Amino acid sequence: MTSAEMEARIVRYGDLQPCKTAFIDAHTPGSNQKENFTIIGGGVSESPDQHVHISIPHGFNIGAAGQPPKCRNSLHSHRTAEVFFVLKGRWRFFWGRWGNAGEVVLEEGDIFNIPTGIFRGFENIGTDYGMIMAILGGDDAGGGVIWAPQVIEDARDHGLILSSKGKLYDSKKGQALPEGEKPMPLLTEDELKAFPEPTTADVVPHYVARYLDLMALADRQSARVIGENGKLRDKPGFEVDFITNRSASEASQSHDHPAVLMPVKGHWKVVWEGGSATLAPGDTMSVPENLPYTLTPSMTGEAALYRSVGTADPAGATWAPAA
Repeated sequence: MTSAEMEARIVRYGDLQPCKTAFIDAHTPGSNQKENFTIIGGGVSESPDQHVHISIPHGFNIGAAGQPPKCRNSLHSHRTAEVFFVLKGRWRFFWGRWGNAGEVVLEEGDIFNIPTGIFRGFENIGTDYGMIMAILGGDDAGGGVIWAPQVIEDARDHGLILSSKGKLYDSKKGQALPEGEKPMPLLTEDELKAFPEPTTADVVPHYVARYLDLMALADRQSARVIGENGKLRDKPGFEVDFITNRSASEASQSHDHPAVLMPVKGHWKVVWEGGSATLAPGDTMSVPENLPYTLTPSMTGEAALYRSVGTADPAGATWAPAA
């Protein structure tokens, strides 16, 4: 594969194209400054304005959210896995029907495999613009987002209506639901009872991994974060490894499924027959299946990288208490 062909599978941080109208809370005060990025796969955006950088199926989606301080993402749920790691800033994640069942604060490099089937939201509590990267299970990411009822009601008060087909219409732009199309129904009280309310103590020990802990685990070999024998619970349809400057190997490697490389710290050099590329934090690279490559830091100093590869596992199990 030539360098030009591979460059088409690299999304540079500086080339990311944001969408500010991706979801139903795009006009809601406190959430109206969000930027959403769909990097690999179609994602779960509800807006036709969302730009997809790489549409090649991987068995999972890669996205990102960029938010200024005090900006939050409203309470929602997914039918498949949702894994976040903090690229930049300081973030508070919260969950439950009203967002008060539990919470955790993540720093740069920390990763959170949010349990499937619970309402969750997040906000930038840092002092500068922050960015979190996301891995969503499945090629279709579970068919969209399930919003807490109050989010849909708040959005309606600010001019946005979500159709039952998951498409947004903005009355501020003169848009209305097409004739015969109904708005997204609110979840009933009985339906809401099916969404668990795990506490912080239920979730954090089993679903959160800290950057410094992973650096220690990956001192001599890459650390399996999610997947078979992973540090975090669940086998969500993809596995995630954490690689550092100390555990990186110059040995050639390849995978049965496409691999996605996402640097957190430092610069990384990827070499394959036909070319090479250097990745920086915020860059995303898709390595084709069965293509041998080497992955090493391109300079001295601290370096860390998350790698995600699809598996044959189901795309995430509903949350359940630890055994």
